[in-house]
Amino acid sequence: MKTHKIYEAYDQMITLIGDNYNILQSLGRFGINLGFGDKTVAEVCEEQGVDTYTFLALVNFSINGFKEIDDVSKLSVDTLLSYLRSCHRYYLDFQLPFIRKELTQALDERDGLAGLILKIYDEYALSIHQHMKYEEKEVFPYVEQLLEGKSSSTYSIDVYSRNHDHAEQKLRELKNIIIKYLPSDGMGNNLLLAALHDIFNNEEWLIQHTEVEERIFIPAIRHLENKMRQNDVSVKISRMLHQNKSQDGLSARERDVVVALVQGMSNKEIADHLCISTNTVITHRRNIAKKLQIHSPAGLTIYAIVNNLVDISSVKL
Repeated sequence: MKTHKIYEAYDQMITLIGDNYNILQSLGRFGINLGFGDKTVAEVCEEQGVDTYTFLALVNFSINGFKEIDDVSKLSVDTLLSYLRSCHRYYLDFQLPFIRKELTQALDERDGLAGLILKIYDEYALSIHQHMKYEEKEVFPYVEQLLEGKSSSTYSIDVYSRNHDHAEQKLRELKNIIIKYLPSDGMGNNLLLAALHDIFNNEEWLIQHTEVEERIFIPAIRHLENKMRQNDVSVKISRMLHQNKSQDGLSARERDVVVALVQGMSNKEIADHLCISTNTVITHRRNIAKKLQIHSPAGLTIYAIVNNLVDISSVKL
C-alpha cells in the first residue's frame, strides 16, 4: 500500500522507499546508489552529489502529485539536466526496445494484424526518439550555455515550451487494437497481457515525465533566463556609467580643480592650494568646460556630486 505525504529533507530515505516503491526508479535517474542505511534524504543526497531541494521537488511531484514548487530559484538546473538525460537513456535504450520485444514474442507474425500493431508501435517509438533527441541536441546545450553565463538571441525556453507536444494518440490507438486483439491460446494471451500492462505503465511514466518538464524544468529555465536578462541589463548600465565616467576625459589635476571650484575657491586660492600658477588654473577651467560642456558653478557641482568627487553634505547648495 502506498503512502501519500510531502517528504522533507529530514525523512529517512528508507522510509520513502517503504512508502512508495516506485521511488526506486527515481533513485536510479538521480544516480543514487543503495546501501545508505538509515540516513536522511539530505544526508544521502549530500553524500551522492544530488541537490536535496530538487530531489524532493521531483519526488513529491512524481510520487504524490505535489505540483507547487515553493521557490523555483532553489532548483538545481544541473541536477535537473542530469535527471532528464538519465530518463532519456532509460526510455530510449531500455524501455522502448523491451516493450517491442514483448510484442514480438506475443504476436503471431503470420497474422497481418500483428504487423500493423508493430508498425504503430514503431511510429510511436520514433516520435518519442525524435522528441528526446531534439531536447538533447537543442534544449540541453542551450541550458548549459545559460549556466555558463551565455545568452542567446535566437532561442528561448518558450520556443521549446510551445512545441512540447504529447505523443499519446498513437499509443492510445495501439492499446485499443491490442485490447481488441487477444489471441485464443493461453500462452499468447498471457504474453500480450504482460506487454499491454507494461505499455500502460510506460504511458503513465511518459505523461509524468512530460509534466516534470513542463511544471519543473521549464519554469526553472525561465527563471534562469530572467536572471540572465537582469544581469545583462545591470552590466549594460554599469558599462554605460563607466563609459560616461571615462569619456569626460578629465585628468586627475582637472578633477582637483573641479573639487576646488565646487568648494567655492577663487582662481588664486586654487592656484595656491594646488601649487600651480593662476594662468594654469584658468587653462584647466577652459579645458574642463570644453570637455564637460558645463559652464556654470551649479552644473559643475552636480557633476562633482554624481561622480562622487565630493559628498553632497559638504556642498553649500
